This record gives sequence, structure tokens and C-alpha cells, in this order.
Amino acid sequence: MSETSENVVAKLVDRVFPRMPDFYGLINDQCDLLMTVMEEFVEYMRTGDAGTAERIANVLEKQGDELKRRNLRVLNKAFATPMDREEIYRAIEGIVHVLNYAKTTVREMKAFDVRPDSYTLEMAIYLKEGAEALRAGFRKIATTPAASEADALSARKAERHIEKSYRQALTELFAAKAYHAKLQEQGGGSGTDAYTA
Repeated sequence: MSETSENVVAKLVDRVFPRMPDFYGLINDQCDLLMTVMEEFVEYMRTGDAGTAERIANVLEKQGDELKRRNLRVLNKAFATPMDREEIYRAIEGIVHVLNYAKTTVREMKAFDVRPDSYTLEMAIYLKEGAEALRAGFRKIATTPAASEADALSARKAERHIEKSYRQALTELFAAKAYHAKLQEQGGGSGTDAYTA
């Protein structure tokens, strides 16, 4: 068979049986960007740097949207997928959800003039740990899917740690006794007028 004939046959086979896109690679691209965002997110919570916040909220988040659109476009056009389409879709959307969480948090902190503190830093570190586990799990799915279960458990554990830190922060924020003590230190009297009025 001549080289031209082989090319024609190859094109015909590709048309009838299109090659399956590398969805694992596409999702891993998203995970890599997620880790970049998480590193910046932790840095913002450590320093409160406005330039870091800008990169998260505008530059990196837009890159995340571009990767999401690319991956969904490839998914919609794919003839075959290595796993259920809905699972791939949920993976793509789930990663973007975490990216959007970082963007929204930074924007809302700026809007409400809230500075990062030890609690926001702690939650950001746990979020980064969860993202690292997510990325490690997705890297294993193509070759050793059962091994990715441990990474999924680590991601869930990080989520529980975030919830615990969040509750502790709220407890401190709304602790009435501490609030009254702080008012008294500042010379604001007993601090009970607001509650008895």
C-alpha cells in the first residue's frame, strides 16, 4: 500500500472512529491551574497583598473559565469518553467551583473591607491541601483508579477541617462575652444597652 493510500485509510478510520480525546490530560490542566490559584490564595491570606488578590480575581479566574470552556467543548464533541460523560462534566465543573470560591472570597473581602486573619489563612491552607489531594487523585484515575480513593478521602478531610475552622471563627466573632469585654476595655460601658433596648 502506498503512503497516499495509507493516509486516506487513516483519515477514513479517524472519521468513522474518531480518536478519544485525552480527558485525563484536560482535567489535569485544570488541576494544575487550580494549584496555582491555591498558592496565590494562601499568599493573599498570609499577606493581604492587593496585587495577589487582583491576579486571583481577574487573571487566573479568567484562565480557569477558558480551560472550562475548552474542556466542555471537547466533551460535547467527543464520540467516546473514557468514563461516563456526566462524571467528566462534574469533574470539570467541580474544579471551576473551587476556583470561583477563591475569586468570590477575595472579591467579597475587598467589598466588605475585611482583612485576612489567622482563620482565613488556616482555611486557605486547608483548601490548598484539598486541591492537592484532588489533583493527586485525578492524576491516578487513568492508570490506577482505585488508588485515587485515598486522595478523595484526603480532600474530604480537608473540607471538614475548613468547616471546623469556619465554625471556630464564627464562634469567636459572635462570642457575646468577648464582645462585652472588648467594649469595656474600649470604655464603652457595660455593652448591654444594645441587648436590653
